[in-house]
Amino acid sequence: MTDRSEIAELVARLAWVLDERRSDDLRSVYAPDAETRSPRGTLRGIDEIVDVVRRTSPEEVLTQHFNTDVVVDLDGDRAEVAAHQLVHFFHEGEPPHRSAGLRTRYTAVRTPAGWRLAQAQISPLWQRAE
Repeated sequence: MTDRSEIAELVARLAWVLDERRSDDLRSVYAPDAETRSPRGTLRGIDEIVDVVRRTSPEEVLTQHFNTDVVVDLDGDRAEVAAHQLVHFFHEGEPPHRSAGLRTRYTAVRTPAGWRLAQAQISPLWQRAE
């Protein structure tokens, strides 16, 4: 149960890091050789992930990520993780101008530094402009 809890927290930590624009802290979420696939493209390695997140996140647009239905299938030092995510995009003090529903799938691996995401697949399911 401890591993499952740590992995679910890792998914939650990713949302907080993105929402608080702490792109360098993605290094505490992703493995050094992680690969992500999303509407931003396929990114390989933590340096590329940090760089692209930093460059493609406009200063004036804030986000709020909500994870739900997190399912962890543990297999030793690896785990397959699935979750639904709701993301709101907004300007400071204003209601969201865009919302999106996503399906996320991750592969988490146990490293000397703890659990890290080795792969991520972020798939948009729907989007609504407010």
